[in-house]
Amino acid sequence: MPRKVFASHVFDRKVVVITGGCAGIGRALVKRFAQAGAKLVILDLNQEALASLAQHLRDHLNVEASTYVCDVADAERVAEVFGQIIQQHGGIDLLVNNAGITHRSTFAQTSLSVLKRIMHVNYFGAVHCTQAALPSLITRQGQVIVLSSLSGFAPLLYRSAYNASKHALHGLFDTLRVELKDSGVNVMLVCPGFTATDIRKNALVGDGSVTNQPPLAMGKVLSAQDVAEAIYNGAIKRKRLLVLSNVDWRARILARFFPRIFERLLLPRLSGLKPRG
Repeated sequence: MPRKVFASHVFDRKVVVITGGCAGIGRALVKRFAQAGAKLVILDLNQEALASLAQHLRDHLNVEASTYVCDVADAERVAEVFGQIIQQHGGIDLLVNNAGITHRSTFAQTSLSVLKRIMHVNYFGAVHCTQAALPSLITRQGQVIVLSSLSGFAPLLYRSAYNASKHALHGLFDTLRVELKDSGVNVMLVCPGFTATDIRKNALVGDGSVTNQPPLAMGKVLSAQDVAEAIYNGAIKRKRLLVLSNVDWRARILARFFPRIFERLLLPRLSGLKPRG
């Protein structure tokens, strides 16, 4: 996918907040909006990774970014951080709810603590950040971008909590979009397909531990840079829904209207299961 680095000035000097910004799609988004001239605010759990990314932006793009250590699942910390962001920058023009975690375990073998942790980060993390940013976004007629997944509309095996969190995001932000229709604030849900990130390496298992997972048989995998470019272009156009799935419309249609066919033909492959020999 071609990258037109300076094709638009839409986000020039706009305050862009990206959660989970130090790796994967989040890191690629940070770089893309930096190239577009945005004032970047990066949230992540890892102080060293934040410092390293900020240095990279200074050295390679001549960009200064504000960084905050923040667990988006912690409502009090989110409120504190967003208060500091608004005080420092005067407001927020774009919030990208990117932070997320996953797991790989059957529902029966997944502890309640893991189910809660996935929901606290993936769903309530977006809730906390959006509530904290919303007054400023309304004032500036800004935009909220939410990273969902193809599992937001199609089930994936061994990721029940992850799937549930993505379905919850659609329910919340589709409703929020309607509520904000006269405010000038845009809400865009993004559903990438399989993307080359480290989220699988950090996946939880049923007891809550992090264990190296075997490679998944996922077929074609998108790069984080290509996903970030598509999200950037979608943000310029203020789209409502951006589907970047490697199986795109087929999974959506089959999962919704022909679930038995979906479960037989696509579900094993989408879940990363190798075909039986």
